[in-house]
Amino acid sequence: MIDPALFDPSAISDEIRAQNAEIVAKLAALPDPMSVPPALVRERRRQGLGPFPLMPLSSKASTISIDGPAGPVPLRIIAPENPRGVYLHIHGGGWTWGTADEQDPWLDRLADRCGLAVVSVEYRLAPENPYPAPVDDCEAAALWVIREMESRFGTSRLFIGGESAGAHLSALTILRLRDRHGLNPFRGANLFAGCYDLNLTPSVRNWGGERLILNTGDVTAMANNLCGSHADRRSPDVSPLYADLKGLPPALFSIGTRDLLLDDTLFMASRWATAGNRTDLAVWPGGCHVFIRFDSALSEQALSRIDGFIERL
Repeated sequence: MIDPALFDPSAISDEIRAQNAEIVAKLAALPDPMSVPPALVRERRRQGLGPFPLMPLSSKASTISIDGPAGPVPLRIIAPENPRGVYLHIHGGGWTWGTADEQDPWLDRLADRCGLAVVSVEYRLAPENPYPAPVDDCEAAALWVIREMESRFGTSRLFIGGESAGAHLSALTILRLRDRHGLNPFRGANLFAGCYDLNLTPSVRNWGGERLILNTGDVTAMANNLCGSHADRRSPDVSPLYADLKGLPPALFSIGTRDLLLDDTLFMASRWATAGNRTDLAVWPGGCHVFIRFDSALSEQALSRIDGFIERL
């Protein structure tokens, strides 16, 4: 059973309690992001006016383009000398926002501490490019990495991971490789605060209007952006919670207790485990949605847990 003590309000540190209150106050004073065009929100995020602080760009990053299903797909690469593995990273942003260069310090950390060459996918965004466009691009990137990693990086030790929408797209990519290509190439999957049911789980539906990074309306709108006219939100290629999950790689599922996507992670981790896959679950008291974007002792603990998960595989 999940330790109930993790959900006790007394388990939340003073630092995280204050940080969450600051986030809610900041976002309450800003315009509703769903009331303006996505392009404007993307520009505001680039200026540091979104919910997350800007992260510095890596001096070690380079960008290449590969052939995708509808044109070039840019890949942002941060690689150490003599990598000991490759990490295919898929960024978050509700399928609507976000870029491959918004989280360079995390990717630098994986390169420096875990010896991984990190390849981050600049997939097409909704609503301009709804399902299946983002999934198609991630699938193309994964197939490219599988083909090229030994010649380019000198290793066949491969991981995948992402945050929020990136965790969702990571899960779909794993399933597509298995079901469409007969491939199970990943040593492990790092799935942080994913949304795995586009019908919306109870924790999303019941959250309400408080915008601690996201609220119910935000996730509803983002899911609509991704799904477009696709009617079957229980399709395993849309909502991986409903997929056959047998024969998948070890996975670390991470979530904060103050994340409205809590149920998604608890449900998906349970299904992953009962399908016979190795499953690690990290539940972090008081953590908001993708709380590792904010400096705190809790963020360091969560990032160290990710480091350890990868190093053990």
